[in-house]
Amino acid sequence: MTNNYDIVIAGAGPAGLAAAVEAARRGARTLVVDENTKPGGQLFKQIHKFFGSHEHKAGVRGFAIGEKLLAEAAELGVEVWLNSVVWGLFANKVAVVRGGEQITLAAKKIILATGASENAVAFPGAALPGVMGAGAIQTMINVHRVLPGKRVVMLGSGNVGLIVAYQLLQAGAEVVALVEAASAIGGYGVHAAKIRRAGVPILVGTTIARAFGRGQVEGVVLAKLDESFQPVPGGETTLAIDTVGIAVGLTPLTELAWMAGCQFVFSPRLGGHVPLHDADMETTLSGVYVAGDITGVEEASTAMEEGRLAGIAAAAALGYGAAAAEADKAAVRSRMDVLRSGPFGLGRRTAKAEILAQRKEAASCRE
Repeated sequence: MTNNYDIVIAGAGPAGLAAAVEAARRGARTLVVDENTKPGGQLFKQIHKFFGSHEHKAGVRGFAIGEKLLAEAAELGVEVWLNSVVWGLFANKVAVVRGGEQITLAAKKIILATGASENAVAFPGAALPGVMGAGAIQTMINVHRVLPGKRVVMLGSGNVGLIVAYQLLQAGAEVVALVEAASAIGGYGVHAAKIRRAGVPILVGTTIARAFGRGQVEGVVLAKLDESFQPVPGGETTLAIDTVGIAVGLTPLTELAWMAGCQFVFSPRLGGHVPLHDADMETTLSGVYVAGDITGVEEASTAMEEGRLAGIAAAAALGYGAAAAEADKAAVRSRMDVLRSGPFGLGRRTAKAEILAQRKEAASCRE
C-alpha cells in the first residue's frame, strides 16, 4: 500500500502540529504520524499558563494551546495518524506501521518533530517502584488524574522539575523537598518562587545518595555535595517518602535522523547530538527538515516556532506560498530571537548560531 503526500511529519507534538498547520494553510497535502493514542505531545500535560508575550500565548494554558492547534489542523484538512510508528526513512519514502500493517508513504518533503526523552539518574534503589520521571508524573496527574504518591521528593530544579513539583501540590501531594546538585536552581525564578511560597524547601548542593524500601520506595537518603560534586562527610539526611520524581533534563530523540543519514553535531547546551540544519530547518539531507526538541531541547513556545518555520519552508520549496515565504519566515525568526533572549535564552541562541554556522561550513565543503 502506497500513499502520496506533499509533506509527511513524524510527531504530533507542538512542533509537528505547528508545522502541519503552516504547510496545510499554504495548500500542501500534509500527514502527521504519531505513535501515541492522543495528539498534542507535551502540551496536553501542561495545565499551567504560558507567560511572555501575547504572540507566544501568554496567559493561555498549554492544553488549550494544543486544542487550538488541533482544531486548526482539522479545519485545514491535515491528516493525523495515531497509534502509528514511523520506523524508517528511505529516499523520500517513510516507513510506517499502522494497525499491524506495513505502509510505505511517498513524501516530497519530510519533517521530523520527534521530541525528546527524559534522562535517568543511577543511584542505589533507583529501580524501586515509586521512582519515575517527571514526565510520567505529569502524565499521571494531568492526563489520567492519578496521584503517583503522597510524599514526593523531586530531583532537579530545571523548569520541568519546578513546574511538576507545583502541579503535584495542586493535585494534593506533599512535596517534601526539591533537590538540586548544582549550587543554584536551573529554572525560572517565577516557578521556583511558587513552590517556595507553598513551603517546599529547595535544597541546592544536594543529591539523592540512595532510595530504600521493601518492594517500593519508603524513603531516600540525601547527601550534601561539595564544589566538586563529591559527598560531604556527615552531610546525609533521611526523608520518609513514597515517590521520587526525576527531572534532570532531556535528550533529543534523533534515531530517525541518524538512520536517514543526517549529519550531526554535539551541542551540550541543547541536550546532546542534534542534526545540523540551516536557517530553514532543513538538514544536510535535501528535503528532510527538523523542528522542536529533536534540534535541541528548548520550550514548547520555541518548538512551535521552529515547526512553523519548517512548515513554511517545506511548503515553499514545493511552490506553495512561495511569494510570501521569505517575509513569513523572517517573522518567525524574529519571534524566536525574542524567545532566545535574556539570561536563560542567550545560551540557546548562541548554540543555535553555532549550528547554523557549521551547517554553512558543511554545505561549502560539499560544493
